[in-house]
Order: sequence, then C-alpha cells, then structure tokens
Amino acid sequence: MYEIIKRLLIECANLKEEEITPEAHLKNDLGIDSIYAAELTLELEEYFHINISWDEMANIRYVKDVVKLVEGKVN
Repeated sequence: MYEIIKRLLIECANLKEEEITPEAHLKNDLGIDSIYAAELTLELEEYFHINISWDEMANIRYVKDVVKLVEGKVN
C-alpha cells in the first residue's frame, strides 16, 4: 500500500522517491498544497475505487496518515 501511495505522490507532485517517507509532512516536507492534495485525492479514489471526503483529506498531515486512511477504506 505504501509503495503505491508513494508512486502516486511522485506522479502527482513531481517528487523524488527519496523525499517520501512515512513520517514526511505533506505540506512542510513535500510541499503538497491544496492543488496537489486535490489531485492526490482523485488519484487515490480512482486507483483504489474508494471515496475520500474533503474533510478526511483536510485532517491528513503525514504520508503515514494517507496510508492509514486508504487502508481503512480498502479493508
């Protein structure tokens, strides 16, 4: 799951693989702004066939939080 989300982050936000860790803060460490967050949300929904509300994404701070959210919706 983490590897897929990492790949989506690389594609959505033009990040380098070594920048992305589970503890990386989306905004402060990776520069994920609201535009990138919206794109990531759409990519996650499409890839995993899930629905993510804007409120859920607004509470996400770290890469590990994205993984936890998606795992909870997939399982």
